[in-house]
Amino acid sequence: MLTVESIDVAYGRAQVLFGLSLTVAPGSLTCVMGRNGVGKTTLLKAVMGVLPVRSGRVEFDGHDITRLKTYERVRLGLGYAPQGHDTFPQLTVWENLQVVLEASPKATKESVDEALDVFPALRGLLRNKAGFLSGGQQQQLSMARTLVTRPSMLLLDEPTEGIQPSVILEIEEAIERLHRETGVAVLLVEQYLDLALRLADNFVIMDAGEVVRSGGREDLQDPSVRQLLTV
Repeated sequence: MLTVESIDVAYGRAQVLFGLSLTVAPGSLTCVMGRNGVGKTTLLKAVMGVLPVRSGRVEFDGHDITRLKTYERVRLGLGYAPQGHDTFPQLTVWENLQVVLEASPKATKESVDEALDVFPALRGLLRNKAGFLSGGQQQQLSMARTLVTRPSMLLLDEPTEGIQPSVILEIEEAIERLHRETGVAVLLVEQYLDLALRLADNFVIMDAGEVVRSGGREDLQDPSVRQLLTV
């Protein structure tokens, strides 16, 4: 479904990704792991078109999307929940969802209901301003907004970062349910090895802007893999 082929990505003169390649099969959940600062977030931004690719190619669902705008990639079926519980803080939960409903051709009132079914805790908060939600609630709202667009592939950037354990379990269950029941493909940046062991079909480990190891979930038990993740 997604093929990233030998991409170079930079912030100005500072190059971050160096000839990086990976693939995500339809319906699979691939976990991207690695120490802080190795380029994981940059990878997702490059796939979404938030950052330009200097060289290389990105293909999604049979389309070359390397030069497409971000909104064009969303219309093809990519959904992105960035790091940091991204919401419109001055808008209510309902208004945050309504913004997506009005902006996306695929979004419908039914897709809003479906997103709230995945995160039922948000139903009781629809009139609350997003800026007053807890970090975990904001993360759920960020993911719910993404689901309203009915993506065929989700890009999730550390959805459990800075969140209390009980909410981490809710988010994990939501990701697992989406993956299992809808067949949506997921590219998940995640630091928690235990979560990856429970959720991932496949994994890639990055270091210094490159993929240095990849494999199936069972390979995550290898001590050499764990060593690559040690701070």
